[in-house]
Amino acid sequence: MKLPRRQFLHLAAGAAVLPALPRGASALDYPTRPVRIIVGFPPGSASDVTARLIGQWLSERLGQPFVIENRPGAASNLAAETVVRAPADGYTLLLVPAPAAINATLYDNLNFDLMRDIAPVASIARGPGVMVVNPMFPAKSVPEFIAYAKANPGKINMGTAGSGSMLDVFAELFMMMASVDMVRVPYRGAPPALADLIGGRVQVVFDTFAASIALVRAGKLRALAVTTATHSPALPDIPSLGDFLPGYDASVWEGIGAPKNTPPEIVAKLNMEINAALVDPSIKARFADFGRATFATSPAGFGKFLVEEIEKWANVIRLASIKPE
Repeated sequence: MKLPRRQFLHLAAGAAVLPALPRGASALDYPTRPVRIIVGFPPGSASDVTARLIGQWLSERLGQPFVIENRPGAASNLAAETVVRAPADGYTLLLVPAPAAINATLYDNLNFDLMRDIAPVASIARGPGVMVVNPMFPAKSVPEFIAYAKANPGKINMGTAGSGSMLDVFAELFMMMASVDMVRVPYRGAPPALADLIGGRVQVVFDTFAASIALVRAGKLRALAVTTATHSPALPDIPSLGDFLPGYDASVWEGIGAPKNTPPEIVAKLNMEINAALVDPSIKARFADFGRATFATSPAGFGKFLVEEIEKWANVIRLASIKPE
């Protein structure tokens, strides 16, 4: 039987809508089962704490468990690769840390490309690093430190958390912009570097706020500056490196990503719920405890931020010829 043209077009239009219904319905109902957030650092790390704060919020808001899965190793690359290989259905997410933007250039044999293979979902929080010295060090300010370093080239030992680590590139950026020469002393992580700083075996360390603030408040270390362009509410009396080196800005941050091709409706839903968390006073207070401020963006805004971070650290890594350990 031949259908009238108007009826045929009506049925055809209806058929064209049908394939879109399951995807739209799944995004509307998402999530219907537990969601994993993969974290590239061990339990208790700042990234882990961030993921657990956001995961708990999302669990309460969306009615399904957001389970934190720690996959430490290779400076968070193992976690990223796990998510890149996961189905693009919104049920495996990545806690994207600041080192991810460094790793994009530092490692030339990665099995993934951060901007190609991970869809930005939402930024979460950011905060400063801290430039700390032994209290006996003669320089008591950044200008005095720069003057001392220029008068004593190659005589200041700078402890780092390892070649190509986040705090290592913070320090390299400082040396480039201040035009000073220091001896890099790499350690396996920040704690042994801080121990040797307290013991006087190295003279300066660029560290995270969370790791060093207790030592600063106890008088065991002196904070010369925070590493961001502006002052930190957590250390209101400490200047920023941007005060003395205009344009210097290095922050520690976290966000959420998903496998590429994750339905945009799911990305938008996650972004909306995460941004709702970031204005909640209790969430803001928890981040402030370890020197972070909430940092809300759209998925596109987080993507733009990632591109800028990758480009900034790519320049530092290439100019300083930094290689991973």
